[in-house]
Amino acid sequence: MAMIGKSSFLLFFLLSALACTARGQALSPSFYSRTCPSLQFIVSSVMTTAVQRDPRMGASILRLFFHDCFVNGCDGSVLLDDTPWLIGEKNAGGNRNSLRGFEVIDAIKASVEAACNATVSCADILALAARDGVSLLGGPTWLVDLGRRDGRTASRAAADSNLPASSSSLAGLIGLFGIKGLSPRDLTALSGAHTIGRARCVNFRGHIYADRNIDPSFASFRQLSCPAFGRDDNLAPLDTRSQDLFDNGYYRNLVERRGLMHSDQELYNGGSQDSLVQLYSVSTFDFFRDFVAAMGKMGNIGVLTGRRGEIRLNCRRVN
Repeated sequence: MAMIGKSSFLLFFLLSALACTARGQALSPSFYSRTCPSLQFIVSSVMTTAVQRDPRMGASILRLFFHDCFVNGCDGSVLLDDTPWLIGEKNAGGNRNSLRGFEVIDAIKASVEAACNATVSCADILALAARDGVSLLGGPTWLVDLGRRDGRTASRAAADSNLPASSSSLAGLIGLFGIKGLSPRDLTALSGAHTIGRARCVNFRGHIYADRNIDPSFASFRQLSCPAFGRDDNLAPLDTRSQDLFDNGYYRNLVERRGLMHSDQELYNGGSQDSLVQLYSVSTFDFFRDFVAAMGKMGNIGVLTGRRGEIRLNCRRVN
């Protein structure tokens, strides 16, 4: 398993701490140090069991966090079930038959409630679980800002309009991330999350059949399990080199024109991000450093604090 030295991990922690200071006191890694001191141990324990049982779960929880933060901020709204009076995000176009891991968040929440009743938000649990999913698969670890409150509503329409599509162009991705306060460098670093996980045939079919910026042998190989019509739910690894290892293999794939989805290969297609992709393809340290910084920024998008929002007792429904 690819690893980086202890000094590098120390740097990540220091960078995270400095970033927290710069952003102010609304969120803090020590937010629950007195009210729920066992929180991080509980999250880590449940995540360790879940990832050991199913390594893909690390990617699934990380994706849940992305999709939460990109729709009305990191408020746990992606976890809400639909009700007669609330049409939530789970069945939005980019989420339907795709998001998974809700039962893992439920298990963490149940254990946290048993230890610290009505204290920790589902939004914070999701942020911690995403971090642990990455580190359990060989990626970096970092300090997570805490103190988010849970949203009381969700919006399928907002999910449909705010989530990046697998067919997005580089300009479209840069624009969408920019609206969230994320730079093109953040975009390219966060896209490295595709070093783990799987994608459905329906999301990469266009790239392997119609695009020209793809290695022909790779396209032919992927077509074996993703026909031109049908079998939409067939899965393929986003990173064929090491699908359950969080490393820089994703970027090496892009340099070789072996990105799975159109939006992946857009990062290395003669555009503004080519040099950064090349850097990450040869430097795990640079990728990890920038990924940690970008996760910190993303985790602060549109957060609710204080009296704004609530602490849900059940992550699937408002109190």
